[in-house]
Amino acid sequence: MFNTEQFTAAGKANLDAAVEIGQKAFGGIEKLVELNLQVTRAALDESAAHAKALLAVKDPQELLALQSGALQPAAEKATAYGRQVYEIASSTQADISKLLEAQAAGAQEKFQGFVEAALKNAPAGSENAVAMMKQAMSATSAAVESAQKAAKQAVSSAEANIQSITKAAKAA
Repeated sequence: MFNTEQFTAAGKANLDAAVEIGQKAFGGIEKLVELNLQVTRAALDESAAHAKALLAVKDPQELLALQSGALQPAAEKATAYGRQVYEIASSTQADISKLLEAQAAGAQEKFQGFVEAALKNAPAGSENAVAMMKQAMSATSAAVESAQKAAKQAVSSAEANIQSITKAAKAA
């Protein structure tokens, strides 16, 4: 069974993991805020330059050329911004996933150790129950691994889709 030292150690480990996950999430938020500040600063500068260029327009053809010339860079910048946001989000998600996987693996090992210790002290004649418990633990481990693989495949698929969308947007 658990003693107070094990309980305290588990609590400390969980707190450390939560703090580290919070730091990773906050780091991602910092990167997004920094990106948004850069984009906003650039947009203000470009808006001022565009306004000055509009004031210097002398005829409708020049106005049309100025406006159509601004569309392509705007689309490219929007695509680049979306790609950067996706990269920040996926990087942060990958970091947090690694931490959670490590935490889950550690918790699973501790639980297995606890169950093994409990099963060693099982009364005589409980072999069937012990076997069922071990089988349930194996099935749970397999299910967790399968879910992690499926999540990684989903992330890979999403990344491939984002890349193809970005290429299509650039081509358009």
